[in-house]
Amino acid sequence: MDINTPYIKTDNVRDFGDGENCEFETVFVLKDFQAPEYSFLYKNDNRILGPPAVMHCASKGEPLPFSSRPLYSMTMLNLSLCFTGFRKKDEVVTLVNLVHHMGGIIRKDFDSTKVTHLIARSTHGEKYRLAVCMGTPILTPEWIHKAWEHRDDINFHAGNEEFRTVFKVPPFQDCVLSFLGFSEEERTFHSYSSEMLTPGYTSAVGDERCTHLVVEENSIKELPFTPSKRLYVVKQEWFWGSIQMDARAGETMYSYEKPESPAMKKAVSLLSLKTPNSGRKRRRLRETLAQLTKETEISPFPPRKRPSAEHSLSMGSLLDISNTPDTCKSKNAKLPKSSTPALPKQSARWQVSKELYQTESNYVDILATVLQLFKYPLDKEGQVGGPILAQEELKTIFGSIPDIYEVHMRIKADLEELVMNWSEERSVGDIILKYSGELVKAYPPFVNFFEMSKETIVRCERQKPRFHAFLKINQAKPECGRQTLAELLIRPVQRLPSVALLLNDIKKHTSDDNPDKVTLEKAIESLKEVMTHINEDKRKTEGQKQIFDVVYEVDGCPANLLSSHRSLVHRVETIALGDKPCDRGEHVTLFLFNDCLEIARKRHKVITTFRSPLGQTRPPAHLKHIALMPLSQIRRVLDIQDTEECQNAFALVVRPPTEQENLLFSFQLTAEDTLKSAWLKTLCRQVANTICRADAEDLIQSTDPDSVQVSTKDMDSTLSRASRAIKKTSKKVTRAFSFTKTPKRVLQRAFLANGTPDDKSPGLDGDHMGRTSSSSTLAVIPELIVELPTFGHFRTAGTGCDFSTGLPFSRTKLAPTLE
Repeated sequence: MDINTPYIKTDNVRDFGDGENCEFETVFVLKDFQAPEYSFLYKNDNRILGPPAVMHCASKGEPLPFSSRPLYSMTMLNLSLCFTGFRKKDEVVTLVNLVHHMGGIIRKDFDSTKVTHLIARSTHGEKYRLAVCMGTPILTPEWIHKAWEHRDDINFHAGNEEFRTVFKVPPFQDCVLSFLGFSEEERTFHSYSSEMLTPGYTSAVGDERCTHLVVEENSIKELPFTPSKRLYVVKQEWFWGSIQMDARAGETMYSYEKPESPAMKKAVSLLSLKTPNSGRKRRRLRETLAQLTKETEISPFPPRKRPSAEHSLSMGSLLDISNTPDTCKSKNAKLPKSSTPALPKQSARWQVSKELYQTESNYVDILATVLQLFKYPLDKEGQVGGPILAQEELKTIFGSIPDIYEVHMRIKADLEELVMNWSEERSVGDIILKYSGELVKAYPPFVNFFEMSKETIVRCERQKPRFHAFLKINQAKPECGRQTLAELLIRPVQRLPSVALLLNDIKKHTSDDNPDKVTLEKAIESLKEVMTHINEDKRKTEGQKQIFDVVYEVDGCPANLLSSHRSLVHRVETIALGDKPCDRGEHVTLFLFNDCLEIARKRHKVITTFRSPLGQTRPPAHLKHIALMPLSQIRRVLDIQDTEECQNAFALVVRPPTEQENLLFSFQLTAEDTLKSAWLKTLCRQVANTICRADAEDLIQSTDPDSVQVSTKDMDSTLSRASRAIKKTSKKVTRAFSFTKTPKRVLQRAFLANGTPDDKSPGLDGDHMGRTSSSSTLAVIPELIVELPTFGHFRTAGTGCDFSTGLPFSRTKLAPTLE
């Protein structure tokens, strides 16, 4: 980078000066602001810049900045800082100078419109409280020192969020917390949460260093000691609120107050009864209580048992009095003095319909609670301390809850209108049929991923203290009914089966001549279709998740394994008995899908995998990809008979399109719970389905181990393992330079007599064997085959090489450096 400004290099700055020359001004560029030359120039009011400041202006094409203060870099350009809680003046002076050297501005008073960052040594004081209210970042002095260490990097800026987040002031800085009234488990968790945020700031109850006593107000009736004036006695909401905000909350609104004793309450009540208006007040109280008992409020959490029909009244029952002889007779009848007029009893069909409405109303209230107490606050922009959860986590937890809520709001409105204007001819089934299409769209996305939603809640609560605090605060509210978020979210999973049961109950109490009987049957069938659709989607989702698990478990697994029509059928653990598709003795895992077979071996050296955007490291892949083989290439499945030297073995006769001869892959099952006969039948059934054959069991052929030269003897012996290790080492040395093919292996006459599906002759004699060896021999894959597109995908490893020079090449891209 060229600087088109005249400059002079010197070792003695004392020889230069502007004097009285008004045509130009000398700007001194110093590398070290601690050198004696800096002190000399600073005392003489010279303009001083650092190399990063000059390079920044040159890269932007801007003129050199005019500043009365020495400017080393632009690390804090456009940042305005304010300080609070400092007791040592020298420390503040040092920090102020560093900020000025990096282009920052210092303000004495906190002005929310101008101050961008607050540097705090303490969480006390008005400036801290204002910064919390305005959402201004509150950082430790170490942020300034660390930014100064990056002063020579012209591309670095101290305001970068990822950089400054590390230096946020903990919510309990310069606080010492004690916990009273909590169980041992709760106290341990509270201490862990506070220690994780601010290490070393918890103490036992009664400790003189304690600044905050956090009290569980439901279990503590009286403090065990008289607190000092400087001790804050607060409720546990203060603790969780501080963690959620990631800043110390104000203690005033969370102050703990001693509950009144029963004796005091009794004294107050006796005093109130002696007032002249006590009789009127008692009468008014009785009237109010009587009114409250009539207006029973529907709880958002329905009872476990259906309320009895005899205890249910409606507006319709009070108005449905017709002028019939029976009613006239009842009017003229003489009633006992102690009896009251009996209200007409509504039909059982109406009672169950009313219950359907009540439970629907309760369900809508629960969904509203989930959205208003949890989803909307978590999704709100401008949260104090930044977002509590990432958007991906919010989508995973809540899914399609808003869509479900909207549908059931309309269902509730229709049911309410039906109950309030009831007649036996009104149709309940039409309401459900009306919204069945929307239910199909809204429910599967949530129900299918409900388990993942619960897992995400548990993981985030464990890893993110702010989310745990958020749940503690909101789950304690009466709207939640002392239920956790996970318990509330299970309601959509239970709702549709519950509605189906109620519709069945309504149908039982509906007469055969009522048109709603047929409609109810259709409504029940529509709900069953919705639930069937959900179950099918859930199975598909679980199947896709299993495929993803295979892709992550197998290093180098081809991406084309992921397919919407593919599903995992079975998985078996084996040991390779031949030299192909991998070395003898290798632990091989076979993943059987409905149309292909993934072959993977156990890794000799586990490597670490990538880190996800959420910060969790995925477990390392323990398997390495060998081949992905379509099932249509399996021509025969060999059931190898058990002998003393061969146990639990089987083999696959494979014909890749690129090969002229059959290949033999032989394995030994290692899992004790895997039955060989069942596994082979499952494999053959999938092969038969792929090639559209009905005779799946005809693909299985029993043979003796000698005919295919397979043995499981001494597979786990020390000598065998040493032999495999030597063979593997020699392969690594010679593989890159070996151009010889591996010798072919020929099947014995006993196997050839039965033939393969491609053979036209049912049997072969010894003389005929030589003429047909091209179609019946088992070839082994050549050593240097790296690509068999139609057969599968083989993973290869090696270093790149420039054959013109014989030197290895690197794919690393070098970024240009600034000279």
